[in-house]
Amino acid sequence: MSMTYTAATRRRALVALLLVPITAAARTTAPWGGARELERSYLPSKAVYDVDTGEAAAFERVLDRVSYLNKVYEANPFESSIVIVVHGEAIELFGIRGFDRHRRLMERAHSLTQSGPIEFRICRADAAMRGYRPADLHGFARMVPMADAEIVRLQNEGYAYLR
Repeated sequence: MSMTYTAATRRRALVALLLVPITAAARTTAPWGGARELERSYLPSKAVYDVDTGEAAAFERVLDRVSYLNKVYEANPFESSIVIVVHGEAIELFGIRGFDRHRRLMERAHSLTQSGPIEFRICRADAAMRGYRPADLHGFARMVPMADAEIVRLQNEGYAYLR
């Protein structure tokens, strides 16, 4: 029994010695240690996202954030509202003529409007400058006269601005 204990002790000592350089390296690259988590709960609220990117991957990340915020708010339609104001190059993503190219993205955007208090509002002025009429854009979105004015209006109604 004494030999087993000695062998086990040696193994532990060897492992400890091998880990010393790893521990020292971790301290060198993270001198303050790792981040600590803060537990929070969030009350449902109102948020407006200002979206002008026409890059599909970037728009996908916006949808990820919107979806997660909706989940945090428990998709409460009585106490929360999330509005995505679309303008600039992002309008191209909502064009019916580009549906084959952006099908998956638009299906996901549409599904978000079905699963919670989420709306897409497209800038009519910007769309017109890009050659789009309301009939040229997906029907789950609504058109507003001007993106900037809509964002200001929503902020005046208590919506938090997110970019």
